[in-house]
Amino acid sequence: MDKTADVAAEPVPVRRPSKKAQQASQTRERILDVAEDLFGRHGYYGVTIREVATATGVDTALLYYYFKNKQDLFDAVFLRRAEVVNRERLDAMAAYERDHAGALTPEGVIAAFLDPVLERTAKGGAGWRSYFAIVAQANSTPVWGSAVMARYFDPVIQRLIELMQKALPQARREDLYWAYHNLSGSLTLTLAATGRLDTLSGGACSSSDIPALRPRMIAYAAAGFRAVCVA
Repeated sequence: MDKTADVAAEPVPVRRPSKKAQQASQTRERILDVAEDLFGRHGYYGVTIREVATATGVDTALLYYYFKNKQDLFDAVFLRRAEVVNRERLDAMAAYERDHAGALTPEGVIAAFLDPVLERTAKGGAGWRSYFAIVAQANSTPVWGSAVMARYFDPVIQRLIELMQKALPQARREDLYWAYHNLSGSLTLTLAATGRLDTLSGGACSSSDIPALRPRMIAYAAAGFRAVCVA
């Protein structure tokens, strides 16, 4: 009888996290949720470690146990959702390129780039809205925002530029970046959710109306890419 085969066939026991480890993970996530909300409403400089600890209902020392300082906490907040939305955007752009090989359009490239963000904004709940408010702040803050955006979002943006170059092969590289710069400004204002559009339009438009915003932003940005890059 082959005892080796019997041993190999035995199921490997699945180790479940201990109750203590589960509680620690839940506490860490709760801290991140609270910090995300506070950073989204008050910005990086408007929030202290003590305020996050108080709002979470934990001792400040515990917060320092999980995160060595405020920058470390902010980075953890930023990274948590960046990994998710970046993967979704890269997947969407890859799918678009695969399904429309040789027939890419600025509208299609921009839609693939924007849709995961707009979908999360519309349906992701308060956490995602707070997160995108933080992204909007980072994208318009030169002191610390530029480094944060470069660290987490440059690969996605470079992928957009790569696909747009295929959609507009005659475009100069610098023109593609200028056109993206203007698209980024439009998206930043949308993610900031200031309500300015609502006020300006006297209530005729709502800055939170993603179904109304989406086709207009895509059409506006695509026309801009063509005007800047094909002129």
